[in-house]
Amino acid sequence: MVTLTLTLLLCVILFVMIWAAAYFYPWERLLDFFPEDIREKALQHEPPFPAAPVIGRLCMVLCMLGFIGVMAYGGWDGIRNGFTFGQFLTRFLILLFGVKAFDIIVLDYFLLTKTQFFQHYIPETRGCAGYHNFGFNRKEQLKQIVILPFAALLGAWVCSLF
Repeated sequence: MVTLTLTLLLCVILFVMIWAAAYFYPWERLLDFFPEDIREKALQHEPPFPAAPVIGRLCMVLCMLGFIGVMAYGGWDGIRNGFTFGQFLTRFLILLFGVKAFDIIVLDYFLLTKTQFFQHYIPETRGCAGYHNFGFNRKEQLKQIVILPFAALLGAWVCSLF
C-alpha cells in the first residue's frame, strides 16, 4: 500500500512540475520535450508576468526535491521494515515504471494530444500539428525505460546495505 501511495504521490509531483513549466515558463530548455513545431511557436511566448520564471524555477526545484524525498522515504520505509534486496527492487521498479507509465499515458497522450492543456498556457501553439503526434519522443522514452531498471537496481543495492 505504501508503494502505491508513493507512486501516486510521484505522479502528482510530476504533474505539478509540468503545470509549473507550462504556466510559469521558467526556461526555454523545457521546450525540448515538445514536438518541433510546438517548440518553434512556443519560443514566441512571453512569461505571464516578470517574476514568473523565478517562481517557475522555484516550483521545479521544489518538485525535484519532492521527487527525491519520496524516493528516499520509500527506501527508508523499506529499511525500517526489514526489506530484502528483492523487496527494495520491486518497490523501486513499481515507483519508477509507475511514474513512466503516467508520463506516457497521461502527459504525452492525454494532455498533449487529447486536451487543450498546453494551448491554454501557451496560446501561440494553437493549431500545431505536433499536438496530434503521439510518440514524437519515442526514442527518449525508450532510453529512459532502459535506464529505469538500472536505477532501481542501484537504489535497491544502496538500501539493502543498511
